Amino acid sequence: MLSKRIKSVRKDKGLTQEELAKLLKTTKGTISNYENGHSTPSNVMLKDLADVLNTTTDYLLGRTENIFSEQVESDFNDPYLQTAFKDASNFSEEARQETINFINYIKQKEKMKGRKTKD
Repeated sequence: MLSKRIKSVRKDKGLTQEELAKLLKTTKGTISNYENGHSTPSNVMLKDLADVLNTTTDYLLGRTENIFSEQVESDFNDPYLQTAFKDASNFSEEARQETINFINYIKQKEKMKGRKTKD
């Protein structure tokens, strides 16, 4: 279950194994091993996978069919985000990937901003 869900969510996000590995600061081989069931991520890596893939550890482990966290679900109630996602559904594959890359960039920027304010 875990291996299939990691692969499925990664593909849904438009990420290659190499791109996911970079985001997790690991190797493509490690991601491949997770997806093929040859190895299992540590608890820390499982949490990081869920965070990067914008899902929950419970979903990845097969404990729920709900792919989104409660926060993500509440965000979908935002009419501006609904419009943006609706518009994005008509994007070319290249434009979708650029959008995902941009969102990930903003996400990392926000994460870094949060770290600076905590220091």
